[in-house]
Amino acid sequence: MAKTSTIQLFKNIQALVGQSKQELYVIANTTLTETYFHIGRLIVEHEQQGSNRAGYAKETLINLSAKLTPVLGKGFSVDNLENMRNFYAVYKDDYAKHISKNQKSEPLVRKLKSIPKSETVSRKSSIQKSETLSRKLDLSPFKLSWSHYILLTNIENVIERKFYEIETTAENWSLRELKRQFDSALFERLALSRNKDKVKELSKKGHVIQKPSDAIKDPYILEFLDLPQQDFYSENDLETAIINKLQHFLLELGKGFLFVDRQKRIKMDGDDYKIDLVLYHRTLRCFVLIDLKIGTLKHQDLGQLQMYVNYYDEEIKDEEENKTIGIILCKNKKESTIKYTLGKGNKQIFASKYKMYFPEKQILKLVREQ
Repeated sequence: MAKTSTIQLFKNIQALVGQSKQELYVIANTTLTETYFHIGRLIVEHEQQGSNRAGYAKETLINLSAKLTPVLGKGFSVDNLENMRNFYAVYKDDYAKHISKNQKSEPLVRKLKSIPKSETVSRKSSIQKSETLSRKLDLSPFKLSWSHYILLTNIENVIERKFYEIETTAENWSLRELKRQFDSALFERLALSRNKDKVKELSKKGHVIQKPSDAIKDPYILEFLDLPQQDFYSENDLETAIINKLQHFLLELGKGFLFVDRQKRIKMDGDDYKIDLVLYHRTLRCFVLIDLKIGTLKHQDLGQLQMYVNYYDEEIKDEEENKTIGIILCKNKKESTIKYTLGKGNKQIFASKYKMYFPEKQILKLVREQ
């Protein structure tokens, strides 16, 4: 019994230390990012009071870097100082709004006065430290790493930048994942199926999923599969590559998707059928069936997927679950084939193209604006 108790004590202490390290990392990261923001502010204010001659700003950064680097170490290169200046220029209004909003909340000192007198000095100090750190995080609008903000600052479209910031924070994207989502034109792909008001909502709420069509992208970008762009690979090759990179595939599908099964066998009237991929959507509370096609979509493909969806609605899903969604991922598609095969009332079957390379963001932007 004593041994078991000691093991549990060890695990509890280990978990506590791990949690503390993570909290300290977040706090240190937030403090560093906010420090860089204020360095950017000081640089901008200095430039506004300085010379108007050409090259003055660049010369200031060169001289500043030469003085700071020997004293404070790396991190104060000319390029990084310029990043700080740009960071302040882009986020100064958001920062001011966030601070103004939080100043209306209850002052920290008032909270500390409410600690009972019977508390020990160390207990008070511990509570004060915890409250101070928590308050620090709440006051700062900067929840991401400095590297994240360098990338975000370079996104000129304000609506697009705010969208990626919200999604990165909510989905805990690494810098690598944020870069991939940006390079794959996630914002443009989602914006293609939305009017101007809905596009603006992306910058305020991020990607909100309320109905099946909200969860669909077109196209899907599968560059991480490392398959060639030519057509000589088979549908089985495509499926196997997806399973081997399942985590990446689910990230590309978007939030809420969970893997259930592959090559799901169903039997109807003595005939066997196989569904390529079966997923479940946590938010929509429904099954999602995916059929893979390496060629051009045909009306028979849509009919077959419709049969799978009907089967799942009748035989598999529970009463409290919503209707099953079907998605065909295909190399090419014809809108007229989809329109006249599925009809106007279709809300369950979707056809999206997949690409093995990042799309041209400018092309998608032009398509959306037409």
